[in-house]
Amino acid sequence: MAFINKNTAPSEQKKRFIVQLFFASLTIWIGVQFYLFVNWLNSGGTTTFVERPPGVEAFLPISSLMNLYYFILTGHINHVHPAGLFIFIAILAISFIFGKSFCSWVCPIGFISELIGDFGEKIEKKIFKKKIVLPKILDYPLRSIKYLILAFFAYSIFSMSANALNSFLNSPYNMMVDVKLYNFFAHISLFSLTVITVIFVLSVFIRNFWCRYLCPYGALLGIFSLLSPNKIKRNSTSCINCDLCTKACPSHINVAKVSTVISDECTTCLSCVDACPVENTLDVKPVFTKTQKVDKKYIGFVILIIYFFITSIGVISNNWQNNKSKSVYLHLYKKLETIEHGTRSVSFDVTK
Repeated sequence: MAFINKNTAPSEQKKRFIVQLFFASLTIWIGVQFYLFVNWLNSGGTTTFVERPPGVEAFLPISSLMNLYYFILTGHINHVHPAGLFIFIAILAISFIFGKSFCSWVCPIGFISELIGDFGEKIEKKIFKKKIVLPKILDYPLRSIKYLILAFFAYSIFSMSANALNSFLNSPYNMMVDVKLYNFFAHISLFSLTVITVIFVLSVFIRNFWCRYLCPYGALLGIFSLLSPNKIKRNSTSCINCDLCTKACPSHINVAKVSTVISDECTTCLSCVDACPVENTLDVKPVFTKTQKVDKKYIGFVILIIYFFITSIGVISNNWQNNKSKSVYLHLYKKLETIEHGTRSVSFDVTK
């Protein structure tokens, strides 16, 4: 007879929420620092200087992927956005070890999407008396969108030579892309605001709409997650077929019908594992073993160790802060509106 787990220890979802809240707070702190840095630029350097936070490069995944490819081709790190490279590698490492766990444990956008989804489910239950789940005939084509976007970026990047990569990475556009991204949101157009509003509304009624259908970063991590040696496994012998795991899964994976969860949508959020009432029935296990399992209590801790270990390598090796001077930033900021993708007409030595 299956033994019903009476463990009263705190749910892993509470621990995951704390980790999410930590990274969200870290993102806000980085955002405030970057806001002050841009204000210094806007003042022409007359106000108190505030250091540009390297952590902002976490929001430059395309530049980071180009830097990683450049490093693979040449063995050299481009130092325009070096922190982004180590953050990117850390995220890939996390996804390889524990699937697409970055999305459910670390990513602030994923955190916001979850909060919107939780709010939306309350509304759906009041209005429709059930969750809204798109039928497969719509779900599968929509999920392909993020892979098409990823394929476009991948083809554009991997078809570039080392010289072309270096030229772009050292261009005024790439150097100021974080400032341009900030200005995009600080001075958002009506069209962009409308698009964001539509995505928000859709996310209320269709859980994780952005993450599930549009995010190319999530698509890349989903591919890496398929290579992960650790998967959620179900013991069919002790399973009581209660379907609580399937109902708990925010990614709509039919966990109760598979022996091993192999899905690009699984974020190792452990909602299904927490929901299982039978001990040793649903666990995270290495794919090459049937008995040994990964204690779910330590998964969040290991994710933090991986992330900060790899980013610390960047700091210790002096590959965290970029090598651009204040004068370079001030000069390029004055020409920000004329700096476009591929522009090389800015007459200034950006290597200093």
